[in-house]
Amino acid sequence: MQKELLKKDFYFDLPPALIAQDPLADRSASRLLVLDKKTGAVAHRRFTDITEYLNEGDCLVLNNTKVIPARLMGTKAETGAAVEVLLLKRREKDIWETLVKPGKKAREGAVIHFGGGLLTGKVLGVVDEGNRLIQFEYEGIFEEVLDRLGEMPLPPYITHKLADKSRYQTVYAKYEGSAAAPTAGLHFTEELLKKVQERGVQTAYVTLHVGLGTFRPVKEENLLNHHMHSEFYQVTQEAADTINSTKQAGGRVICVGTTSCRTVESAAGDDGRVLAGSGDTEIFIYPGYQFKVLDNLITNFHLPESTLIMLVSALAGRGHVLSAYQEAVREQYRFFSFGDAMFIK
Repeated sequence: MQKELLKKDFYFDLPPALIAQDPLADRSASRLLVLDKKTGAVAHRRFTDITEYLNEGDCLVLNNTKVIPARLMGTKAETGAAVEVLLLKRREKDIWETLVKPGKKAREGAVIHFGGGLLTGKVLGVVDEGNRLIQFEYEGIFEEVLDRLGEMPLPPYITHKLADKSRYQTVYAKYEGSAAAPTAGLHFTEELLKKVQERGVQTAYVTLHVGLGTFRPVKEENLLNHHMHSEFYQVTQEAADTINSTKQAGGRVICVGTTSCRTVESAAGDDGRVLAGSGDTEIFIYPGYQFKVLDNLITNFHLPESTLIMLVSALAGRGHVLSAYQEAVREQYRFFSFGDAMFIK
């Protein structure tokens, strides 16, 4: 068991050319690798075939968080030096926890201008892991100013500029607050969701605002020493009731994305029933974890040695997952946020 808890055991070799730099013109046109978690067998399909794997009485759980244009390019008031600020979590109305690059330019008291002064930030102090608390001043409504000045916070492995901001949002995105998209949901169109419902599959919408954990690599060789950054989640009574009634009736709970998975697992009691409510979660799922709610998972392909490949390995087994990833590399699947999908059945 201890061997499974080493970071290096989740490494795989990925040619950089397979990292998807742009979304496909049609969201649902991506490929789908189907992995049987019991046998390790794989099948190669299209994402629109996902309906064939969903049965009447199942429940599809989707994360309806909305990505904010959280990346701000500014200049330091004193020197004019360029500063990049990534909004991570709203602490109070106009005070945000942020990631600042370069950090040494953002000492306590530093003032940063954005958009020629349309938005001004003052560094209040340094918090956990070097993040900065910044208080913003502006005229009007913060979200409108942010929409005008901010950029979508694409992961560092995507070097192309995103022409259409909406392509880094799911079609069901509703509640603003994420610093990254729940990317497994990017494959769904309104039409495909309608087909899912026509098959008698229920849908339950939960919210988890994706935060810094998405950007932070695992530095500890022993996974037990890795600390997950907390993220806000919310589960409505309606969603909890839908998930619980599905389980009670013998249906499967199929999460769309690791964020939906982490939400329902965080909200579940020891008896496996999902409780309505909200809070912060630091749940870290790796091999050995016993899932309380989730049965199956729709997900993208994840970075080597990331907490996300550890999560899918907890569900399908490390050997099966790494073997499927090697198959995906051989078949030249597109990887990561704008890439292809996997269904773990």
